[in-house]
This record gives sequence, C-alpha cells and structure tokens, in this order.
Amino acid sequence: MPTALRGATQPLGRAAGHAAPVRQILVINAKGGCGKTTIATNLASYYARQGRGTVLIDHDPQGSSMQWLSLRSKEAKPIHGVSAHRPVVSGVTRSFLLRIPDGAERVVLDAPAGVQGHQLIELMREIDAILIPVLPSPIDIHAASRFVQDLLLVAKVRARNIRVGVVANRVRENTKVYQSLEKFLNSLNIPFVARLRDTQNYVRAAETGVGVHDIKRSGAAQDQRQWEALIRWLEQG
Repeated sequence: MPTALRGATQPLGRAAGHAAPVRQILVINAKGGCGKTTIATNLASYYARQGRGTVLIDHDPQGSSMQWLSLRSKEAKPIHGVSAHRPVVSGVTRSFLLRIPDGAERVVLDAPAGVQGHQLIELMREIDAILIPVLPSPIDIHAASRFVQDLLLVAKVRARNIRVGVVANRVRENTKVYQSLEKFLNSLNIPFVARLRDTQNYVRAAETGVGVHDIKRSGAAQDQRQWEALIRWLEQG
C-alpha cells in the first residue's frame, strides 16, 4: 500500500493553521509518453527527502505514480499517495477522496494525457506552478505548442498567476528541433526550467519507488545537478 503521512486529513487545498502555505505543482501535457510520471515521482521523492510533508496525487487512469509509490520501501521518507483517478464510491465525496494530511507542504499532481476544456480548468484549482515535459520530436513539440496555447487561452493560467515551465526530456541543445521549441516558448515568455538527460538511473529509480536523488553512487550526480534549476524555479515562485 502507498505510504501515507501521519496525522489527520483534510480536503485538498491550503493546509489550515500551517505556518508555510501548501505549494501545488501540476505535471501535465496533452500527449502521453512524455515523462510526466517520471518527473512527478522524482519531484515528490526529492521533497520527501528534504523533510517536506509531501503528497503525490495520481489523476492518470494508468495509475503509474501509485504503482511507483507501492514499490517504495517503508524505510524511505514518507509520501502520502492519492489515487484521484478512481471512481468515487457511494457515501464518499470527491473532496474526501482528495484529502491530504495536516502538515503537507508540497503537493505534486500527475495529470492524465489529453486533458482539455472543463477538465483542464478543474485541474487548475489551487495550482501554483505547471511543469510541461516535452520530448525531442516534431510531433511532441507540436502537441506541446498547442497545449501551451490551451493553457494560456482556455485555462487562462496567467490571469490565475500560475507559473508555467517546460522540462525538456532527452533533448540535445544543438539540434534544430530543440531550437524550434525554444524559439516558440521564448515568443510566449515561457522558460525551459530543466533539461534532463536520457539515463538508466530513472529506470532503476522507477523500479524501486525512489528518485534519482536517492541514488548514492557517483553515476547519478549529473542527474541530480540537472534538477537544481528546476527546484530553484519552483521554490522561487
């Protein structure tokens, strides 16, 4: 079973009576297979390792984030898991299903692929920052470009004061594909907040319910450094 934080629970939202406000981070893209779950689980693992009260909410019907959490050792820093994709059963409200414990400080949401319209707007509630993973292919870049437009025009993220950043997965900076995406994002004033390399460290971490920051061998040092800019961008918001 997923590891839960200790303490009472409350509806999803700002933690009542807590000194530091809850910061909610949505990992989302219109296209599947872009590394959403990898980023969501590694981000949750990082915050838990830092001693933050961490919640991981899985909105994706595939349930990959909850599968990762089920593999997590009891000795690892606790992460409270919420399977938001499950149907609400009789006698249980959705707010109760999405409850988080007192003391939660960082909430990471793994969104489903293909979100649009009303569902997209619903996911924007209480969100502080959005991370959009993008793979280095024309199809993925086109999908990401359209999705960014939806965020700006449909979800109106700027009017809601929600920060948006792109995470480039397995992208070589000297390629035309990367330069094309960078040019488009610059025109919208949306930053690349991280560039993550293609490495087996993420595969190994996924298989054991940990993140790359939990891997102690020197081979993970480069991957850990690549997260520094992303974490700094999130925490400066």
